[in-house]
Amino acid sequence: MTTETTARDLRELEELKYRYVRFLDTKQWDALGRLFVEDASASYGGGAYRAEGRDEIMSFLVTNMGSESFHSSHTVGQPELIIDGDSATGTWALNDVVIDTELGVYISGAAFYEDTYVRREGEWLIATTGYRRSFEYLVPISDMEHFQLTASLWGTGGRSSLVAG
Repeated sequence: MTTETTARDLRELEELKYRYVRFLDTKQWDALGRLFVEDASASYGGGAYRAEGRDEIMSFLVTNMGSESFHSSHTVGQPELIIDGDSATGTWALNDVVIDTELGVYISGAAFYEDTYVRREGEWLIATTGYRRSFEYLVPISDMEHFQLTASLWGTGGRSSLVAG
C-alpha cells in the first residue's frame, strides 16, 4: 500500500464517520443506513443496547432517536485508524448532547467508539460500531429554571428565535 493510498483511505474513513454522526443528528435515516454493510452490528452504551444487521440497527436508531422532540449533537474526533488491505479498525473520541423535550431530559457525556470497517466495491462501510461511556449525566429540564430551546431543525427549521440586538 502506498503512502498516497493510505492517506486517501484515512481521509475516506474519517469522512465516513463524520457522515455517520451528521446523518444520525439530522435524522437522514436512508443515507445513514447506506453506510453499513448488511450484516453490521452495533453496541451502544457499553453493550446496554445491541443490534444485529443493518435493518435492526436502523430500526433501533429510528425508534429511539426519530422523534421530533429528540435533538442530538454527536462530535467525534481524535481518530486512531489502522488499515489492513480492505479492512480497518478505528477508535474515536465522542462527545454528545441529547435534549428530549418530550421526556424532559438533557443528557451529555463522553465515550470512545470502537469501529471496524470493510471496503466493498471501492467504498468503505461500517461493519461494527459501538461505544463505552467514559461518563454520562442527565439533568431533568424541569431543574433548569431558564432552559429554553430557541432553535430546532424540526420545530423551527433550524432558525433561531433569538432576537438580535
